[in-house]
Amino acid sequence: MKTVLITGCSSGFGLETAAYFLAQGWRVVATMRDPQPGLLPASDHLVLLPLDVTDAASIASVIAAAGPIDVLVNNAGIGLLSIVEDTEIATMREIFDTNTIGLMAMVKAVVPQMRARKAGVIINVTSTVTVKPLPMLAVYTASKAAVEAFSTSLALELAPFDVAVRIVLPGQGKTKLGENARARMKMDFPPAYQAFAQEVFARTMAGSGGTLLEDVAQGVWRAATDPDCPMFLPAGSDAVAHFAEAGR
Repeated sequence: MKTVLITGCSSGFGLETAAYFLAQGWRVVATMRDPQPGLLPASDHLVLLPLDVTDAASIASVIAAAGPIDVLVNNAGIGLLSIVEDTEIATMREIFDTNTIGLMAMVKAVVPQMRARKAGVIINVTSTVTVKPLPMLAVYTASKAAVEAFSTSLALELAPFDVAVRIVLPGQGKTKLGENARARMKMDFPPAYQAFAQEVFARTMAGSGGTLLEDVAQGVWRAATDPDCPMFLPAGSDAVAHFAEAGR
């Protein structure tokens, strides 16, 4: 039985992906900051573990408890809707610590066992904002674009050991990422941006894109199981359209 470790399983894409892999008969190590047993179907194949990807001790504990990992899905992330000139540097660092550095730390922790076995797949979940930029998402987009650059180089580094690296790019969907973004944003926008920011905020919070939770779960599944899967895989109808518009 194969094992997948998924970060950020408390809601949204991570939760749906964990449920999908369970339904396919995989052993699922579902991680989140505060594990909640009732979120996923009871199963002998399910392991729930607390994880903070910004904490080295937390990562080490999860890797030790998980056992051999066939697939790592780096899904944990936090959103940020903000006007750049009005965003604190500390907030920017918080976004990168989770979305980028935390992901790199997870990869660093898992690679040794995959390299030794000469087998494994690392899947990094980013966003199609790296393909179709949107306003008030500059910091978030930068954190995800950094992951994609990291992944393309990492893939070359791990290819001699038969460890694959893939990137799943969801479009816009209704997840708690938007709620998390709202918690970190200032609602008293600078006067020069007020009307513009209010319009962008309302549109973004509505989650008006065409990406469903199951689109992402199925995309991650393909990335994990299809040896011919492309390295960059858009997930969701709007994601596919954005890729086509960008000539990708």
